[in-house]
Amino acid sequence: MANIVLAGGCFWGLEEYFQRTEGILDTEVGYANSNIDHPSYEEVCEGKSKAAEAVRIEYDEGVLPTEKLLDIFYSIIDPYSYFRQGMDIGRQYRTGIYYEPGGDRKDLFLKDKEDRQKESTRKIWVEVEPLDNFWPAEEYHQRYLQKNPGGYCHIPLPDKVEK
Repeated sequence: MANIVLAGGCFWGLEEYFQRTEGILDTEVGYANSNIDHPSYEEVCEGKSKAAEAVRIEYDEGVLPTEKLLDIFYSIIDPYSYFRQGMDIGRQYRTGIYYEPGGDRKDLFLKDKEDRQKESTRKIWVEVEPLDNFWPAEEYHQRYLQKNPGGYCHIPLPDKVEK
């Protein structure tokens, strides 16, 4: 099993997309790299926390290799948008890949982004940074699109994602 924290705009759609992906074991939405402890959704939206809406993903690397997970991530976000995804605009909607400090993933994530940047003439705005903290979002945000079918989502949701 492996873990990754990804920010891709509104966390509802990102979580639901990965929930439908083969090899995903669990997800949790929350706030990454906040400058205040236990930020509320309101504090995040008001810009008081500097946090990104993010999803902590637990996955089976034997089924879904990290490189393939990154391919999926980049395919469902707009990596060229700065502090925006779809109709969602603001610092909390930035895109990012966050790694555990001292872990062995930093180089993989940076090289992956660098390789993608070499293939593009446009700047990729995806942050690749250490995960300073992750605060779980309020319960009503967890599995939001399962609880609220038809809720807003900037990510097109397939029935199932093949690896």
